[in-house]
Amino acid sequence: MRIAVNTRFLQSGELEGIGYFTQEVCERLPDLLPDARFLFCFDRPYDPRYTRHERVEGMRVFPPARDPILWDMWFEYFLPRAARTWRADVLLHLDGYCSLRTSIPQVMVIHDIAHVHYPAVIPKRVFRYYQKRVPAFLKKAERVITVSEYIKQDILREYGLPVDKIGVAGNGVKAFFLPLSAEEKAGVRMRYSGGRPYFFYLGAVHPRKNVERLIQAYTRFRELGGADHPLLLGGRLAWQTKRVRMAHRTSPYNGDITFLGYRPEREIAELLGSSLALVYPSLSEGFGVPLLEAMHAEVPILTSNRTSLPEVGGRAAYYVDPENVDAIAGGLMEIAVNAGLRERLVEAGRERRGAYSWDNTANTISDAVKQLYPSQRILKR
Repeated sequence: MRIAVNTRFLQSGELEGIGYFTQEVCERLPDLLPDARFLFCFDRPYDPRYTRHERVEGMRVFPPARDPILWDMWFEYFLPRAARTWRADVLLHLDGYCSLRTSIPQVMVIHDIAHVHYPAVIPKRVFRYYQKRVPAFLKKAERVITVSEYIKQDILREYGLPVDKIGVAGNGVKAFFLPLSAEEKAGVRMRYSGGRPYFFYLGAVHPRKNVERLIQAYTRFRELGGADHPLLLGGRLAWQTKRVRMAHRTSPYNGDITFLGYRPEREIAELLGSSLALVYPSLSEGFGVPLLEAMHAEVPILTSNRTSLPEVGGRAAYYVDPENVDAIAGGLMEIAVNAGLRERLVEAGRERRGAYSWDNTANTISDAVKQLYPSQRILKR
């Protein structure tokens, strides 16, 4: 079997959600499919470590696909041509896109359809592309995999796909998201918060992540007499951040609100593991990987009662209405003062975290690929 994989989000040193997903799945596929050869297709120069397996080849497929016009060029012309020339039996996409102009059977992983529910926070050209292409992608792909039961049902409601066409794979976490000792936590807190317990947000900063309201809620928490626990924000400023920066600038407690920017993954694990709690009041998530990371790090979770987050968090999270600043502030206060609550959330996380792993994710995707191959082999005879 010859499997071409769209790996355009595998960019060394810049991995975020889909990039991590791609990396973890691609590391496991050669072992799960021992009779297969792989072509990893990148859209810019790539790190050779991603193709070090003896049955994996790498290819840079021009042009860099980070814009609707370039997406069309890459997915509809250059990627299909590269896969066809390499004689691929299956084309695997891990980023929510696929090709409409190829006869090669395709498996497509889609992480959410946030453009349907939050069009205002997406650039207009990008929204028009998604609005037109996503339904066509979902129809074209022979198998669709998504990351939560919530997103599966969302896709079925919006696009009416056959229910047996869509599978659910979930996510996992890096092995170094672990509980830290009291001494390790004290060291991290001395470096980042002057030794004080702190709330920690993890993720890129853009409107759907709801960081503006989080900052407003933190301000309200402090005004209500909450302890001077800093709020540390771990993640890059992505897009439409003007309102977030304004909320920070106008908060009288902005000296205790710190944008850390993009940080190496092991540093993130230390920051999360040393926090008083993960605070993640996102408006919409396909999965919500930080919740699972917090469970493995054994820290409490405050998150939204929306989309996939209750599905992933189970009893391991304190839920709030993400559009209600007072509710978020109240959650911060409850987490800060109630040690028993924190302990219960951590214990529930220990029980919950075993439901998800990268091995389970990769197995689901490899099974979908294997389902396509026999029919393709028969057609070629």
